[in-house]
Amino acid sequence: MSMTITAVISQSTAILLERARQAGFTTEELLDIVTANDVPRLERAATEHFTYEDWISYAKKHGEPLEQAIREGYRLTFNTVNGLKWWLRYKYDIVAEEDYEVGDGRFNGLKLSAVQITELKQVIARNWVVIDEVEHEQIASTRSRVIDVAVRAKLTES
Repeated sequence: MSMTITAVISQSTAILLERARQAGFTTEELLDIVTANDVPRLERAATEHFTYEDWISYAKKHGEPLEQAIREGYRLTFNTVNGLKWWLRYKYDIVAEEDYEVGDGRFNGLKLSAVQITELKQVIARNWVVIDEVEHEQIASTRSRVIDVAVRAKLTES
């Protein structure tokens, strides 16, 4: 049985990737842009906080498998509270303090589908844990309905 190797990328690389997807770029377009190092094509995805000038060069310099991440998905090396807020906004179009509450190193009341929860568990950095706030006997019926999720930073072990 072959083991799936997941691309590991930084939070900022992932946020820019999801922002580009939100701006309408397809997987094929993103792969073309990365292969051709055609950063100006990403102009329409840039925001006040996130620009693409260093996106491809940063990934190359830090050995991030950007093409693999675009094609097959990824896991984040590390998450900060703010970084996770931006990622959720661009990935699922949900906004902190409107769609969910941010507590002390904790996100409460995230309303995600079962598919999104599975995805979040695969993507989120190992310094965070996803707590599925649904009764175990209800799990069979969660496929189509939206359920609450809490996400919290793990306490570091000394």
